[in-house]
Amino acid sequence: MTRRDGYLPIRDYAAIGDGRTVALVGRDGAVDWLCLPDVDSASVFAALLDPERGGRFTLGPSVAFSSERRYVPGTNVLETTFSTATGVVRVTDAMTLPGGGLVPYRELARRVDGLAGDVPMRWRVEPRFAYGAKHGPFALHGGVPVAAHGRDAISVSTWEAGATELGDDAVGGRFNSRSGESSLLALSAAHKEPLVFPPRHEVESRLEGTVASWQTWASERSYDGRWRDAVLRSALALKLLVFAPSGAIAAAATTSLPEEIGGLRNWDYRFSWPRDAAFTLQALLALGCGGEARAFFSWLLHASQLTHPRLQVLYRLNGRADADERELPLAGYRRSSPVRVGNGAAEQLQLDVYGEVLSAAALYAHSAGGLDRDHGRRIAQIADLVCDLWRKPDAGIWEVRAEATHFIESKMMCAVALDHAVALAEARYLPTAGVGRWQRESAAVRDFVEQYGYSETKGSYTRAVGVDDLDASLLLAILAGYDRPDAPRLVGTVEAIRGELATGPFVQRYLDGDGVPGEDGAFVACSFWLADALARQGRVEEASTLMDELVELANDVGLYAEEIDPANGNFLGNFPQGLSHLALINAAVAIAEATT
Repeated sequence: MTRRDGYLPIRDYAAIGDGRTVALVGRDGAVDWLCLPDVDSASVFAALLDPERGGRFTLGPSVAFSSERRYVPGTNVLETTFSTATGVVRVTDAMTLPGGGLVPYRELARRVDGLAGDVPMRWRVEPRFAYGAKHGPFALHGGVPVAAHGRDAISVSTWEAGATELGDDAVGGRFNSRSGESSLLALSAAHKEPLVFPPRHEVESRLEGTVASWQTWASERSYDGRWRDAVLRSALALKLLVFAPSGAIAAAATTSLPEEIGGLRNWDYRFSWPRDAAFTLQALLALGCGGEARAFFSWLLHASQLTHPRLQVLYRLNGRADADERELPLAGYRRSSPVRVGNGAAEQLQLDVYGEVLSAAALYAHSAGGLDRDHGRRIAQIADLVCDLWRKPDAGIWEVRAEATHFIESKMMCAVALDHAVALAEARYLPTAGVGRWQRESAAVRDFVEQYGYSETKGSYTRAVGVDDLDASLLLAILAGYDRPDAPRLVGTVEAIRGELATGPFVQRYLDGDGVPGEDGAFVACSFWLADALARQGRVEEASTLMDELVELANDVGLYAEEIDPANGNFLGNFPQGLSHLALINAAVAIAEATT
């Protein structure tokens, strides 16, 4: 297996994680991305974005090989099987879940099992702290290699993995993996606390316990439909993105994987977007993830309290509102720069977020049997703010970095927000004082949309006022309940989007400009939204056919990035992408419900 200028295709990665951070493991056994201590912390391994400066943890045969991989069924534990001319070896990778007693703050366990013959193996750990800026020199502590920078430290413990070769800024070794033999490597990390050097039997025990814990969680998921394997893998991918300390769900595990190779569309997605709230609650509740749904909704209300009643576009996983954007001196994936951390979209006005959050509140209230008084009061105040804001132009769901515009999907979602507020108040979940105003303003929004946001020529709603361009986000009018799914204007909108924005299973977000030079790929979530919309319109056979095609577009371990290049199937954008997997789950559920 060869790399192109040091880079693997994005689809050649798999993700492992522990509820706090996520590592990306390539088909060749290299861990090219890992942030510590948390997924939104600075990286220790970032060869994904700069093979020369980023750092990595390699483990694989030192001779020519082919590889196959899978997740241990029902888990986020990865197995990669390497076949060589002289033998076969399996590497099992996991971010272990903590057990009882004194354990490492974070732990990456890598077990090597000889399956046949004799395979020469090599490994090398090259930590580059602070996004590649700092080479923590290795030193031996009690015979264990340790590298540190500031408040962070890592150690590398090995068993039956050859003599350790210690360098200034790397540690490695070589060994032969023979049939029936097992080797183990463990990278332990500490943050503002002493390092723990674990004994082998404890690492092995945590590895087995991690498999069991994931399998127990997966066995409790309630979907049992036609695409169960894809839905379960998507559920496990979403669970990887859940930040356990707060309940927030990261949009993706990475920053700055490009939407266009060599282009400027490189963003940090290690934040949580309230815009995804309704998709998230819908998927979690459909899968029987009541605990995760409650934790996410609680995080959402906690984070938004910092900006109440205004909803920020995104928040940090710990609930903070700061997201200052800056550029790093890294080469970027396949020389796609700049590499950014932070996200300037946090300062934008995006009106659609209000519809999604009120939709989430309605879903939560109905599942939980109500809202507490303080939450109801705050949601009512958000609805009051929607009445004040909806006439303003905004940046839209796609966070365009151009002049604010009257995006039609944004207006539709304002109407959805106000409709939910009215329904929640009528159910006595919200104060009722604002109901009359919410009803009047909802009617005014709809008058605006129907007058200025519909093209008779195309028989479709449009992207924005004054243009005939289309936007795939208009599919959300069906998913969010702006009108009946079979309303003539929505039926026409679906047909127009299929005619102009879809090529086979691929759906572009839009075709006109957005303030950033270059182009992007087909947006995976939009394709699943289309399948979802078709199902809700009663076109189940068409929806199912599209769903079958989309499921086949995942990589070999069932994961999706944000986008796919229709020309060659290459993944684009950050990975794994939560919204892609949310949309898959919700489309599968919608088709199942339309079938019964």
